[in-house]
Amino acid sequence: DDPHLWPWLTAALLLLLLLVQLSRAARFYAKVGLYCLLCMFMSAVASVVCLLRHGGRTVDNMSIISWFVRSFKYVYGLRFEVKGRRKLEVNSPCVIISNHQSILDMMGLMEILPKRCVQIAKRELMFLGPVGLIMYLGGVFFINRQRSRTAMSVMADVGKHMVRDNVKVWIYPEGTRNDNGDLLPFKKGAFYLAIQAQVPIIPVVYSSFSSFYNVKTKLFTSGTIKVEVLDAVPTTGLTNDDVTELMDTCQKAMRSTFLEISRTPQENGAPEEPGYQPAQ
Repeated sequence: DDPHLWPWLTAALLLLLLLVQLSRAARFYAKVGLYCLLCMFMSAVASVVCLLRHGGRTVDNMSIISWFVRSFKYVYGLRFEVKGRRKLEVNSPCVIISNHQSILDMMGLMEILPKRCVQIAKRELMFLGPVGLIMYLGGVFFINRQRSRTAMSVMADVGKHMVRDNVKVWIYPEGTRNDNGDLLPFKKGAFYLAIQAQVPIIPVVYSSFSSFYNVKTKLFTSGTIKVEVLDAVPTTGLTNDDVTELMDTCQKAMRSTFLEISRTPQENGAPEEPGYQPAQ
């Protein structure tokens, strides 16, 4: 309430606005900061809605969470073009795998999230305040990656749960964020899970974010993300001996698609590929 404080606050705000206009790095950090604040605020609001609507932890809360997160794209001027969305509209359990690039992946995931689908996430995220709470309420499975036995136990429980309750599970098989312009080698967990549950794997590929989001160069502008849902890969009759071959098959298909849809029209030497439809 000190009247002498207001001129200093006003000057600091004006200086910050000027810095954001003049400095690319300042704009980058401002947008990332806003993204984090949006996540916290929207998670808190969505948690209240989920508790009022469903009363606790359930996969049905994911549709509410998805609605809130999809609004982020309007703030950041992002556009999604999706090909093969109907392949996710199955009424049976499956394992969905996709590439993992940055903090923005949550927006891409929620943009096409099918009904009755939950994610597997590292346990540390459960302690991120409102974000951890909304993930818990949405039915996310948390694993302790530092303890392989615990992680394997959780995955076994996930397999039983997905078949019993007709749930789809979304996993990032690279295991960590990767913005190097290619895919990292896959980890085997998702493929063990699919084989043990005898459910198909549906690969989803997001184009590179590098043209509008790049941590190294501090770039964060508006842009278009292409999303392609590949054909389901069956696992019926496969055993744990087939995990490596199954993993390699999916990795090669996703890598080929990633490199293709990440090219610019100039690199392709032709107009943009037909068949992509803007997300609604």
